[in-house]
Amino acid sequence: MDKTVNQKAWFLVLPVLVLVAFSAVIPLMTVVNYSVQDSFGQNQFFWAGLSWFDDLLHSDRMWDALQRQMIFSAIILAIEIPLGIFVALNMPKKGFWASFCLVLMSLPLLIPWNVVGTIWQIFGRVDIGLLGYTLDALGIEYNYTQDFFAAWATLIVMDVWHWTSLVALLAYAGLQSIPDAYYQAAKIDQASRWKVFRFIELPKMMGVLMIAILLRFMDSFMIYTEPFVVTGGGPGNATTFLSIDLVKMALGQFDLGPAAAFSLMYFLVILLISWVFYTVMVNLDKRES
Repeated sequence: MDKTVNQKAWFLVLPVLVLVAFSAVIPLMTVVNYSVQDSFGQNQFFWAGLSWFDDLLHSDRMWDALQRQMIFSAIILAIEIPLGIFVALNMPKKGFWASFCLVLMSLPLLIPWNVVGTIWQIFGRVDIGLLGYTLDALGIEYNYTQDFFAAWATLIVMDVWHWTSLVALLAYAGLQSIPDAYYQAAKIDQASRWKVFRFIELPKMMGVLMIAILLRFMDSFMIYTEPFVVTGGGPGNATTFLSIDLVKMALGQFDLGPAAAFSLMYFLVILLISWVFYTVMVNLDKRES
């Protein structure tokens, strides 16, 4: 008996395809079009070929911004992943306090990015901010608008405060999925706390941890609002990451061609790293199964 094929389901998917076309494909094609042309205003464009890409590849400005971006993302991952795991391991597993901790950990994630930047901008000011005033009272020189180290420290602490909860919640979900039989067997074998973590909890959390690493890398690599609100990319170019440099090029200087080429290269770097993470996650799942 032949199976009846019903194609009517495509009508349900069609609105989504149209929405994606307008919100992603068409703007992407527009950026590609701008990246190979030059404009002198009045909506007049001239063919430039791959010259913008060649200029960016030999531009110290882009490589410096990329270096700052990679360093920032590496520091964020090095702090937030272990800290999130530590918080998840020490959270209650059941009862009222477990629910209370889950709600408390979710609160920073609900705050909009521009509000987070504004909070830390005020928090770090020496005249009215609690952090800046306290450090100044202790005799510690702190000025995130003039000092390189202070600017980086402020952005890193701000991001850790804002996003460690995401890692903790994902790690907590991985811990909750571990059956009690594993812990009972470890207790019978008199396994130490470190061995329980090393051979039971960490392998079971590896899947969600890869997702957490991917999400946090993506967010930190594309960060714009918070550093722009707090430092504006300064002092000098100390916190001018790729996203801030791209906005300055596109809106500040109105160089549409170089900015479009810059954005495509930015997109390709993120796409490449995402593919690497996806490959690692797929291989990890095959190894566990």
